[in-house]
Amino acid sequence: MATDYVKEILEGTHRYAARLITWLEDEDPRGHEVMERLYPHTGKAYVIGITGSPGAGKSTLTDKLTRVIRQEGLTVGIVAVDPSSPFTGGAILGDRVRMSELSEDSGVYIRSMATRGFLGGMAKATGDVVKVLDAFGQDIIIIETVGVGQDEVDVIGIADTTCLILVPGLGDAIQSMKAGIMEIADVFVVNKADRPGADQLAAEVCHRVEQDAHIKPTDWNPPVTRTVAVNDEGTTELWQSIQRHRQFLHESGKFIEKRRQHTCDETLRMIHNELFRIVRSQLETSGQLDHLVEDILDRKRDPYSIMRQIVNKWLSIPQKHKEAS
Repeated sequence: MATDYVKEILEGTHRYAARLITWLEDEDPRGHEVMERLYPHTGKAYVIGITGSPGAGKSTLTDKLTRVIRQEGLTVGIVAVDPSSPFTGGAILGDRVRMSELSEDSGVYIRSMATRGFLGGMAKATGDVVKVLDAFGQDIIIIETVGVGQDEVDVIGIADTTCLILVPGLGDAIQSMKAGIMEIADVFVVNKADRPGADQLAAEVCHRVEQDAHIKPTDWNPPVTRTVAVNDEGTTELWQSIQRHRQFLHESGKFIEKRRQHTCDETLRMIHNELFRIVRSQLETSGQLDHLVEDILDRKRDPYSIMRQIVNKWLSIPQKHKEAS
């Protein structure tokens, strides 16, 4: 079965790609089996992250940017992370509706995903979905995050170029001064630049970039691009900024360095998630977790020693680490 799925996805069969993505979202073991065989065919696509506060116009900007990219004959995959429905847990398909025209383009593959309570602006399976679209043959993959403000930094663990969208009048000037949200950007975008305050916002961001460059010199200073996405203004310039960053990454050798770090982080995260899933399943199935929780609440035990006990039981920990604990 896995071989059939890999063959169909590599040949560009949409329904096989869609079904695999659903398996990955549902953590179906069949999805992992296919991904093991599909992985050697990944790594060719360039990944762009579009992130920023709710109301910044990320969906419109993604739509217009995709059209600019398509004019160059490149295929595009869009992973649009939407909020989860409080009733079904599925995605509220706002992005898919707004990009309805793009969905008719055979060179564009759009997938809306639900966060399902996963923090950081992305769904848990986002990285896997990017790999599927990569193997599917998309040249450029755009991840549009859900829009959760300063928590929205996980995209840098997947994207090659991260674009941070700011809008005048939404408090972005203050947010842009905060290190967490500032450091994720490879390109700053002042969207809705026809609004009052856009010049001030752009100037403040430029000033902050210059300050950071003085304190901690770097080979790449994020450019500040102005757009009015709804009028399709500035999107060509944004694409040019992204291309310049891509060229910089390749010429400086930082592209391989960045991909290596992404792979390291992803591997550790996958190990963590699988170990957690196994241990939690065993504790819940055996009823041991309930007993442990009761002991902790009654102050008969503490969570720290219980944690060590469980870890020591499940993992073979070197003696020096045990002594250190």
